[in-house]
Amino acid sequence: MAINNQHNMSASARLVAEARKHQTDREKTYRGQALKMYPWVCGRCSREFTNANLQELTVHHKNHNHDDNPADGSNWELLCLYCHDNEHSKYEEMRFGSAKQEQQDNSGGSHNPFAGLADLLKK
Repeated sequence: MAINNQHNMSASARLVAEARKHQTDREKTYRGQALKMYPWVCGRCSREFTNANLQELTVHHKNHNHDDNPADGSNWELLCLYCHDNEHSKYEEMRFGSAKQEQQDNSGGSHNPFAGLADLLKK
């Protein structure tokens, strides 16, 4: 029984060591750095976050260049999923707005399900 307990201890110790390594690795990413640097609040809607819903808080690159990750965090802001999507939608509209507008204008439905109804009712 003592051998089995030692085996469980080493497995749990390995699990703890792995979790600590993952945490250290995560803190090295720009997301980990930004979460340590800034309060867990959306920069647009001011929604507050806890460990329970932290996965819904994203790191937005202000200049939209995901390779631009200065150590001081000056290119980052924390945004909730909804505000982050909105920010990228605005950016895409700015970049491709005229092309999207033309597509939207041409993509309107032209099918009229009642087009021949008057003729059918006359018969």
